Formats: sequence, structure tokens, C-alpha cells
Amino acid sequence: MAGTLEAALATLLREPAKITGAGRTDSGVHATGQVVSFSTRNDFPVERLAVALNALLPPDCSVRDAARMENDFSARFSAIERTYEYAILNRPQRSALTSRYACHVARPLDADALRDAGARLLGEHDFRSFASAGDGGSTVRVLRALTVERRGDLIRIQLAADGFLHHMVRTIVGTLLQCASAARPSDAISAILAGRDRTAAGPTAPAAGLCLAGVRYRNGYDSYAPHPLWQANSLAP
Repeated sequence: MAGTLEAALATLLREPAKITGAGRTDSGVHATGQVVSFSTRNDFPVERLAVALNALLPPDCSVRDAARMENDFSARFSAIERTYEYAILNRPQRSALTSRYACHVARPLDADALRDAGARLLGEHDFRSFASAGDGGSTVRVLRALTVERRGDLIRIQLAADGFLHHMVRTIVGTLLQCASAARPSDAISAILAGRDRTAAGPTAPAAGLCLAGVRYRNGYDSYAPHPLWQANSLAP
């Protein structure tokens, strides 16, 4: 969607626009709380920017708000915390209408086992085992929160950290799902972290269930908005 938004900005501002996003969203991953920053010489009224952009954007991309920031602000590098949410439809029958936004798991899942395994990931760790092979640099991150909630057939896993590695959330979810279905014990998490080897963790969960739900900044701004299925408060058949 970056190119789509940049094209709309270029049309509106009558100059090329290059945006910086707060977080990566792979193909099939959604965002309710993405933040982007850009620089412009145009004096277009910022209070009208969101409405004007939405008139140019396609139905699957929208802008909630716009604000003028300090010159050194970066949507990516000024962020102090990101929140991702992963939705799981846990019932025997899949849903044609929610398949775009949730991972379908037919076997019964133990939410308490998900919580127990997830709690073992909290804190500062080397998450090398949960990152894609292409990640370079430090793989140490601080996972500040991991919560599991169930609402009927829908399970939401919410994770907040100072930063996430490529595929880190989806690999964590894939591993937790194994723990929740007794494919591996919850106490295996410590050994997986210590191994610092991607092959020690579980599979990468499908992209469809993942959503970048919010980004928090030192100035107090937080873009958080729940996963779209959680907002809907119900499941389609």
C-alpha cells in the first residue's frame, strides 16, 4: 500500500512523496494502526489532509488522522513500542467471509496453554529462533506484553514490544499453536530461545491473521486500533 499512498500524496501535493512506515506489513498482513511520515514543501492544510487523501485512495486503504510533526520525527525511528494482534478462528468449520482476517484452526485450542507458553517469552531475550533467516543485526528484543483472549470461536493474541524481527510474530504464534494443541510442551519455550536457531521453533503462522494494531511514541501519541474482527465483536458464518 506504500506506493498507493505515495501516489495519492503526489497527486494532492503536486510533488513527489516518499513515506516512511512505522512497521512492515508482508503480503496478506493488515494494519489498523500503521503510522507513516513524510516531508513536503506544500502548505496543504493538515486538518484537511485525511479527508482529501481518502477521496483519492482505493476502498482497502484509508487515513484516520494527520498531524504536523517536528522536523526530526520519523514514523519508524521515533517509535518506542509496536503492538501486533493475531486472530484465530477456532472451530471445525472455516468461514468464507473471515478467511482474509483470521487463521482457521479446526482442532480445539487450549487458551490457558497459549497463555502459559506466551508468558515464557516476556522480557528481554534473543529472539533469533523466531526470526526469518534473512534478519541481520541484533536479534535481541524486549517483549513487554503478550495476552490471549477468547471471544466465542475467536482467539486474539496481542503482542507489544520495543521492536519485532521479520516474521517474529507469526513464528511465535505458530509455536504457541503447537503448545496449545499439545504438539509440544509449554516449557519448551526456554529451550527454543536458548537454541538461537530458527529450526527449533514452530512453523510460521499464515499472514492473514496478523494485524499491526498500534504504534506508540515518546510524545504520547498512540495509533492503536483493535484487529478488525475484534472490533466487529462477532464472527461471520
